[in-house]
Amino acid sequence: MRARDLGLPLTGDTGPHNAITDVPGVEVGYTTLVAGDDVRTGVTAILPRAREDVHLPCAAGRFSLNGNGEMTGSALVDEIGSVRLPVLITNTHAVGPCHRGVIDWVAREKPLVAEQWLLPVVAETWDGYLNDINGPHVQAGHAIAAIDSAAGGPVTEGSVGGGTGMNCYAFKGGSGTSSRIVQYGPDSYTVGAFVQANFGSRKELTVCGVPVGAALADDNPMEDDDWLVPPGAGSVIAVIATDAPLLPGQCTALARRVPLGLARTGTTGSHFSGDIFLAFSTGNVLTPSEFPKGDPGYDTLRHIPWNRMDDFFAAVVHSVEEAVLNALVAAETMTGRLGRRSPALPVDRLVDLVVRR
Repeated sequence: MRARDLGLPLTGDTGPHNAITDVPGVEVGYTTLVAGDDVRTGVTAILPRAREDVHLPCAAGRFSLNGNGEMTGSALVDEIGSVRLPVLITNTHAVGPCHRGVIDWVAREKPLVAEQWLLPVVAETWDGYLNDINGPHVQAGHAIAAIDSAAGGPVTEGSVGGGTGMNCYAFKGGSGTSSRIVQYGPDSYTVGAFVQANFGSRKELTVCGVPVGAALADDNPMEDDDWLVPPGAGSVIAVIATDAPLLPGQCTALARRVPLGLARTGTTGSHFSGDIFLAFSTGNVLTPSEFPKGDPGYDTLRHIPWNRMDDFFAAVVHSVEEAVLNALVAAETMTGRLGRRSPALPVDRLVDLVVRR
C-alpha cells in the first residue's frame, strides 16, 4: 500500500512507478538484515546511472539542513559539483563497511576506475532504538549485495534496506520514494526522490495539511517509555535525481528544497536529526576527475535556464513529501532490541482524519 492508495490529496503528476527509478537509468537495490531479537538494519544502494555507465559523473550538489549526521564524499561534491558510483545509505555505525563495499564493488566491476582514487558517497541515519547498532552486523559484502541487486522499475518501501530499523514521527518509518513529471516546452523530464525517513516527533505529524499528530498520540512507546533519546531524533537522508540537464549549482538548489517537502509532513528540524540531502542530474555526462591524459578538450553542458527552474523546485517539494508518506504507509509494526516496539501508522484512522473529515 502507498499513500495515494489511501486517497490522500497529493499534488502533482507522477512517473509510471512513482519512484526515483522513473528517472531513466536510476536503479535501487537493498540488503535487509533481520535476525534474532536485535538485528534490524541493512543497506540501500542507489545507482545514478545503469551499472555499465555508473562510473560516468553526473552534475551534483548537496545541502545540509542539520549536520548531526554523515554523508561521505561531500567535500568532493562541493568541490567539483559531480557524483558518480553507487550511493549507499545505511545506519550510523555501518558507514565504514559500506564505504569499503563500494570500493570492493568498483574494483570488481570497473578495475580501471579503481586504479585511481575512490571517494564513495555513503550516508546514514540512526537505528539504535530497534537495532543493535554497535554490533558488526553490516559488512562490506552486504553493501556489495545491495549494489548487485539494484534495478529499475517499482521500488519496495518501508522496512527494507537501510530503512529497516528506522522510525518516523514515532511510527515505524524507513525507505520511501516518489516522482514527478515536469513539462518543459515540448520536453518532459522526471524528478525523483528517495528518503530514508527516521525523523520527527509524533505531535508534529501533518498529512496533506492536516495536523494529525495529536489525534494519533496514543500507542507511542518511543516517546512515552523511559529512554534517553529526545522526540524528533534520528535523521533523514534524501536523494534527488532528475534527467533534466542541470548545472551543479542548480542541483544544489534542488537539494535546498528538500526541507520544504519534509516540512509539509510537520517536522521542525530537531538538533538530534542529521538532515543531509544529495541531488544529481543525469542530463549531462561530465569528464571524470581523474589524472589527465591525451588532448585536454572541453566539457559542453546544456542546462535549464535559472529563470525556468521553479517547476523543478516544486517537483522536489511534492515528491519528498509523498516519499515520506509512502515510507510511513508501507512500514509495518516492528519489535527489536530490548523488546522495543515501533508501531505502524494506523492508516484507517489516518484516512478518517484526512480524507473522510
